[in-house]
Amino acid sequence: MSAFLGVESSATGRRWTGPSVEADRQAEAMVQETGLPMALGRVLVARGVAPAEAPLFLEPQLRDLLPDPRKLKDMEAAASRFLKAVKGRERIAVFADYDVDGGSSAALLITWLRAMGCKATLYIPDRIDEGYGPNVPAMDALARDHDLILCVDCGTLSHDPIAAAKGADVVVLDHHLGAETLPPALAVVNPNRQDEDGSLAHLCAASVVFLMLVEANRLMREEGTKGPDLMAMLDLVALATVADVAPLVGVNRALVRQGLKVMARRERIGLTKLADVARMDRAPTPYHLGFLLGPRVNAGGRIGAADLGARLLSTDDPHEAAALAERLDLLNTERREIENRVRDAALAQAEARGFDAPLVWAADEGWHPGVVGIVAARLKEATNRPAVVIGFEGDEGKGSGRSVAGVDLGAAIQRLAAEGLLVKGGGHKMAAGLTVARDRLEAAMARLSDLLARQGAGTTGPRDLRLDGLLMPGAVTPELIEEIERAGPFGQGAPAPRFAFADMAITHARRVGEAHLKISFSDGMSPAIDAIAFGAFDTPLGPLLEGHGGMRFHLAGRLELNHWQGRTRPQLRLEDAARS
Repeated sequence: MSAFLGVESSATGRRWTGPSVEADRQAEAMVQETGLPMALGRVLVARGVAPAEAPLFLEPQLRDLLPDPRKLKDMEAAASRFLKAVKGRERIAVFADYDVDGGSSAALLITWLRAMGCKATLYIPDRIDEGYGPNVPAMDALARDHDLILCVDCGTLSHDPIAAAKGADVVVLDHHLGAETLPPALAVVNPNRQDEDGSLAHLCAASVVFLMLVEANRLMREEGTKGPDLMAMLDLVALATVADVAPLVGVNRALVRQGLKVMARRERIGLTKLADVARMDRAPTPYHLGFLLGPRVNAGGRIGAADLGARLLSTDDPHEAAALAERLDLLNTERREIENRVRDAALAQAEARGFDAPLVWAADEGWHPGVVGIVAARLKEATNRPAVVIGFEGDEGKGSGRSVAGVDLGAAIQRLAAEGLLVKGGGHKMAAGLTVARDRLEAAMARLSDLLARQGAGTTGPRDLRLDGLLMPGAVTPELIEEIERAGPFGQGAPAPRFAFADMAITHARRVGEAHLKISFSDGMSPAIDAIAFGAFDTPLGPLLEGHGGMRFHLAGRLELNHWQGRTRPQLRLEDAARS
């Protein structure tokens, strides 16, 4: 297929690709049969939606998409044991991971239990002192004082720690990749167990917990009792789904869309206070969850007290919520400063090693384990290759990796651990964690690079920029953007549609802050459209457009609504440009 608008190498070095002739034909058929705008028709066709499926796709409903919880193995055993503990007023502990998914999962359980008049002990391990997941001392101690331990967003690979929980029943509610054998828990509910069919592999841990609560409520209804309102808890599921970068497909679309509506009601005091310190001034979107709320909830687990995020999400005390939100906001600022230092050093090291290998990696002494995952994500974005970043303390390093589409990093990391090249490691397709001895570092990274190469990593250069079509400025209205938004929510696995504007004149250009660019553009016939390019001056895009010299450009990006001083105007989130 020829390059879209003839752009073989754009300002950011990418080749533009657009809809095929067949996709154009299908989009025209979509418009004729549904009456939808062509721009939205193109988006639906790109997502494989047929005209007859369009109404349900544009209005995803949980009643249509939510799976039967019993489809997951061990679900009945987990829900039954959970309810037995509630009815018997047994002592319950929640052992959760320290990220947003773990904190949201814990908050779901604590909120549900509070509505039933029950309490639970919250335990979240320290990232540095204890590391990820259950450990033997913690599980041993919890088992002495509790009858039931719920491990959420962790536990699937924790054979020895769960065996150490003598005297207590353990239920695992997780989504990380399972091994050939399961730990000795009473139940392991995980769509990524090796004996599951994989049809629900896209669920995050909070969604697994939510399904367990759906099953618990169903068991209560069968006994003539009403359970807590689960729909009111979907804000937590939406936050976890987006922040854990779960693909926004299938039931995840419905969970996030409904969860955003719940969050907009501002009924969960912890999220309300956090939104206020993050200066969110309008209804939440996936962007707010992924880039404003999620990082702040995560900040406690990264560089502060590990339980701050879960406590914020589960509290019903306005004073505690306000204090926790302020603390997490400060920690997030500190986290950004640490991340920037590690990112610059890691990028320089990886660049010296070369970006052409199947794996991009960097490691050094003293890099904070709370930011290595974020830095790995930055390396992955910059190189379009799986990336691993490791911080050493003495002879042992803790690292995190992020992958690209089509390359299962979690499985490769798990294989390295099985081969003895890692102290431990695991995760899922797009993200993984590991611990490695210093004297095994080079061998482990070489082996990982080889395993990833077999999956096709490193065979591509900069990603093609996939565009959904061409638009004229005169067609861009708030109403059109709202129509396109109906195909959302957009995020991992469902990228926001990108459109091109051909042969545009830059009518205004100015730098915003250190690295961003704001422009206005026009075709000379319609009112100008504003555009913002974040990080533009970290790439050739910023200097090119700032010094446009009257030249005309093809522009590409994502449409959004800009709310400012009571007005709503279309805006382009500019991603790329090419001389026309």
